[in-house]
Amino acid sequence: MTAQDIVLALGLPDSCRVDQRVPKRLLVENGAPTAADKRQINDDIEEIQWVAALKPNTIGVAEYRDDLREYVEIAVLTVTLRATDDKPAKVARLAELVHRTVPYPVLLLLNSGERVTLSLAHKRWAQNEASKVVLDGGVLSTTLPDDAPSAAALSAFTQALMLTSQPQATLFGLYQGWMDSVQALLVARLTGTFKAADSPEQTAARRQALQECERLELEATRLRTQAAKEKQLARQVELNLALKRVQAQLAAARQQL
Repeated sequence: MTAQDIVLALGLPDSCRVDQRVPKRLLVENGAPTAADKRQINDDIEEIQWVAALKPNTIGVAEYRDDLREYVEIAVLTVTLRATDDKPAKVARLAELVHRTVPYPVLLLLNSGERVTLSLAHKRWAQNEASKVVLDGGVLSTTLPDDAPSAAALSAFTQALMLTSQPQATLFGLYQGWMDSVQALLVARLTGTFKAADSPEQTAARRQALQECERLELEATRLRTQAAKEKQLARQVELNLALKRVQAQLAAARQQL
């Protein structure tokens, strides 16, 4: 799967297409706080493409304003990575740098060979600096086709991304619709089936359950590693019992997805 496959799945109208190359130096100069970040941008990125600008006058969806944020535009960007530099940690760092640099919410597609990472992050006004925009919460991302548990789930997810399938009242609601679809795919990794949430309440409950599952999976991995290294039998038994308790909690958390 490639970034172009996702762009096609979005079904973007011609009225919002930009299709312009973005010089890497703009990201280096404005979005790289450290020398290592500058080096990573120059070494790992082949090309940045501004695919589309989703605005009221290009897609007919109203802008959004409240005390926390102002969404007047959503940018769709693709970043082509050099094939040898697609380690998850590197991809995640590049995604964060792009999201921090662009003042609008971004639907970001990072492409490396036959793998594409779709990344989203809400924005809000900075608390102590007027007119500055910062990330609101973490970056939400999924890598395709790796994160899809089946071809059917992958197909259902890409269909759910279509622009006209998202909430159309405001740009904030539209962007949240995409985030909800990514969350549904992350849920599908654990349940095997892609299913959109039925309500905002279910979306919030799923988000909490996903976070709990991630925490418990990390704890299970830690206990498993400890038990494998432990030489004292009594301590091994203790760790294995703790692991069983965590696995039971994990099974219960998955029931909430």
